Amino acid sequence: MDYLQKYGYAPVEEEIASRIQAIASNLEGLATPEVLKRCFSLMDLTTLKTNDTVASVRKLVDKANRLADLYPDYPLPASICVYPNFASVVRESRNSPELHVTTVSSCFPSAQSFLEIKVQECVLAVRGGADEVDIVLALNSFLADDFDTAAGEIVAMRKAIDAEAERLGRKVVLKVILETGLLVTPERIAQASFLAMESGADFIKTSTGKVEVNATPMAAYVMCSCIKAYYEKTGVRVGFKAAGGISNAKDALLYYYIGSSVLGKEWMDKDHFRFGVSRLGNSLMSAIEQKTVNYF
Repeated sequence: MDYLQKYGYAPVEEEIASRIQAIASNLEGLATPEVLKRCFSLMDLTTLKTNDTVASVRKLVDKANRLADLYPDYPLPASICVYPNFASVVRESRNSPELHVTTVSSCFPSAQSFLEIKVQECVLAVRGGADEVDIVLALNSFLADDFDTAAGEIVAMRKAIDAEAERLGRKVVLKVILETGLLVTPERIAQASFLAMESGADFIKTSTGKVEVNATPMAAYVMCSCIKAYYEKTGVRVGFKAAGGISNAKDALLYYYIGSSVLGKEWMDKDHFRFGVSRLGNSLMSAIEQKTVNYF
């Protein structure tokens, strides 16, 4: 499948770099409290540590819960993102259903396992309370140019998630992680983006945060360009999530304005744009308050 020809998109690295530089050079005057709080509302607050425990996950959820009392003019983050075995902990601990339960799944971060296990993990995540499930593109197939198998895995997990969600009377968002740092080229990133969207992704996401190269502005620009091309061809509005290494307010602003410039302001809400973060919250709060804040 030649996805680039099908959707009429051909990334040009020099042009992309020039546009990113133009956006980056204009950020200083754009760091308004309103935009910084908007970025705050787009965060999937993430803890994916080997030493996560029920107590540590509850502590993170409690901090999100207490924002309304301690910082009443702040929005809630979009979600708390955890391993699937902690989905029920987040669901039972949150004060508001507006704070979504996000879980990683499909044998995150490598996706190196049997499809049956990946599918069952997705089902159990939804059963445990996940509102959103982030799965990983099967790079073992995709990098071998076996696009049918890579796409088929996403379709299988999408069907299983939808069936379990319907049984429970819910809808669940599916995000597909491309692991763009391992795809390397803009062309590969674009191919993966179109494949994931055609296979049922509600969002496409840059990275797991667990490899050497994670989110990059170039990958974000290419993925957003693919989302735009896909929307123009199909009328389906897919979301974008930048994850991995986004640790300060300046990073967040750059990705926010890449999304805004490529996709338009109508994409810049939590239904269509996210940050996957473990450290960004304090930086955004510090930028808003104009002093050092170590809340999270």
